[in-house]
Amino acid sequence: MKIAFFSSRQYDIEIFNELNTQYDHKLEFFVPELNEKYAVLAKGHDAVCIFVNDDLNETVIAELAGYGIKAILLRCTGFNNVDFAAAKAHGIMVYRVGYYSPYSVAEYAMTLILALNRKVYKSYNRIKRGNFELEGLMGFDLHQKTVGVVGTGKIGKVFIDILKGFGCKVLAYDLFQNEDCLKAGVTYTELNQLFAESDIISLHCPLSEQNRHMINEASIELMKPGVMIINTSRGGLINTLATIEALKTGKIGSLGIDVYEEEAELFFKNLSDKIIQDDIFARLLTFPNVLISGHQAFFTKNALDDIANATLQNAKDAETQITNENSL
Repeated sequence: MKIAFFSSRQYDIEIFNELNTQYDHKLEFFVPELNEKYAVLAKGHDAVCIFVNDDLNETVIAELAGYGIKAILLRCTGFNNVDFAAAKAHGIMVYRVGYYSPYSVAEYAMTLILALNRKVYKSYNRIKRGNFELEGLMGFDLHQKTVGVVGTGKIGKVFIDILKGFGCKVLAYDLFQNEDCLKAGVTYTELNQLFAESDIISLHCPLSEQNRHMINEASIELMKPGVMIINTSRGGLINTLATIEALKTGKIGSLGIDVYEEEAELFFKNLSDKIIQDDIFARLLTFPNVLISGHQAFFTKNALDDIANATLQNAKDAETQITNENSL
């Protein structure tokens, strides 16, 4: 297949080209995100390959259909940025990555917890300035702390295994209970109970219209004073304005996020010589108890290899289906 890659970075080009020797697709890489402005770049291709911040709304999908695009290949597991109804109406197949190393995101979520709790980022910056004082660096033992895990799929399950290694008590919420988690002694609760009883809350669920802004003014009110919130899933799970207010009062004691609901204008770009125009994000940066990274939780060689192989195989499957349909 002739595939147009959007939101491409050098690591995408290197890994996909390396693994494509096994599949022999024709790959073309574009830096811009796929949206109404750049959809024209898909002309002359059979499929588009997109990432988390590409916007495939009804208008974009209609334009892609006009260019003869037969398949949308997501190189991620989340698919909240694709209008599935529009794709179906235009006869465009949609494929996502069903699996990539769950250890990448799960381990990173624990990295955020440890860095926030033990103030690693603060001590690092202090010591570079010759300040070796311990004031303000006190953390707490994770042992026996209650951690609420929202979403117990592959990533959530690995994250729970890590928590168990630290001796944490784990509460979990998911629409579908994971048998492996139950066998590991995880207690499933209602979401409000998880919010109320957890010292740390970590989000590992996909974003949907039903759970958008699940962290909001009402749910924060249920939480323990000083709760730590971790989000390595999707930014839209958190109402940022409500979270800022809770950080100001101390209701939220610390926040670690690898995603942000308006990240499309910021993440995966070098803006070091520019003024950030997002005032809400800029406010988050002022808190000493907030740790932000730019959607890098997935970013391990293992995970990228898994993503590339799955995506290229999806393209092969799409090609086979198109060939079979044309032969009827």
